[in-house]
Amino acid sequence: MSFGKYVITAILFVVYSCSDNETQTVTTLKKLVFVDNFEVDGTLDPAKWAYDTGTGDNGWGNNELQYYSDRLENVEVKDGMLHITALQESYMGSGYTSGKVLTRGLFETKYGRFEARIKLPWGQGLWPAFWLLGDDAEGTVIWPKIGEIDIMEYVGQEPTIAHGSIHGPGYSAGEAVTKSYTLENSRFDADFHIFGIEWGPNYINYYIDDVLYNQITPSDLPEGTKWVFNDNQFYLILNMAVGGSFVGSPNAETEFPQKMVVDYVKVYQ
Repeated sequence: MSFGKYVITAILFVVYSCSDNETQTVTTLKKLVFVDNFEVDGTLDPAKWAYDTGTGDNGWGNNELQYYSDRLENVEVKDGMLHITALQESYMGSGYTSGKVLTRGLFETKYGRFEARIKLPWGQGLWPAFWLLGDDAEGTVIWPKIGEIDIMEYVGQEPTIAHGSIHGPGYSAGEAVTKSYTLENSRFDADFHIFGIEWGPNYINYYIDDVLYNQITPSDLPEGTKWVFNDNQFYLILNMAVGGSFVGSPNAETEFPQKMVVDYVKVYQ
């Protein structure tokens, strides 16, 4: 797959974290290997994205309330943006609908910089995310052993806070290795922000806009657990859940429709 001209740049520097004895090594890569600027209105480019449809019965559960559909009402490219829209409606046995799209089987890779510019919704019970999931081509390894990298998760009732996490065997779900970032003097539903990671064999750096707010390495894992982020190719996922164990259910103050709006998705190596 060709993505036109690109520029290759490598910058290596060290950023000191809040801890006096901890340093973070940052490598910025500028070889563009995947990009979607959502330039053509209508449905997503089928060469880049597929739809994950259904409910939690498909295996991804979390006590979510929505049905993920492939309808334009829930997933639409419009005015140069991807709109993932959550609706309160009766559909296929669920009380809400939304969208979940992924690059599995179309674009999968390991290591690099992954980023998306996103404007998030606001309201109790909304759970948008931008994340990576390991793909075991043989189908013999299941979650969390395949590895999950949450570039951005967001609790709709906490509009100034975003979360970055990893999940693996012995550190998944409520025991994930995670850190949160609080936006000063603004909210994530008020404007677009760039959520990204830079991922190498022994580190994952987390960014919001130009701020490096966390680095996770094998030394951060619980004792006796395995770093599984060198084992598989990973694919990209964008979705907005409604309800679930992480955020709770919508309440009377939660307004619908709600939108997660994505300006672009890019991957550099």
